[in-house]
Amino acid sequence: MFKVIQRSVGPASLSLLTFRVYAAPKKDSPHKSYMKIDELSLYSVPEGQSKYVEEPRTQLEENISELRHRCEPYTNLCQEIYSHTKPKVEHFVQWGVDNYNYLQNAPPGFYPRLGVIGFAGFVGLLFARGRYNFFRISPPPTQ
Repeated sequence: MFKVIQRSVGPASLSLLTFRVYAAPKKDSPHKSYMKIDELSLYSVPEGQSKYVEEPRTQLEENISELRHRCEPYTNLCQEIYSHTKPKVEHFVQWGVDNYNYLQNAPPGFYPRLGVIGFAGFVGLLFARGRYNFFRISPPPTQ
């Protein structure tokens, strides 16, 4: 185990050493003339004047341009409707998320109360329809 650690720590510690290397030209080599930046082909200025010539528009480009101009009022209307409805939809989604989180972490006794209120509402609907109306007064018999 010690040999493994020793062999891995040695090369790793050498990578932390820093030293400078200075390069010097050989004394035997002849002195070379350096090039200026303007002499490099990458930085050269092109010869002559260039002129931009716009190509004529094709029939397809003309048709697409006309279609875009005709659809512009409708796309603007759609963008306006979207900008008005987006905050309302985001508010509704946030309301749903908040209610979901509340129902996931409901306070104690919430579900029994909800059951009683729901059952009472269902019974109230049955009585309101008149199907089980015990208090109905029947009209007097006609002669």
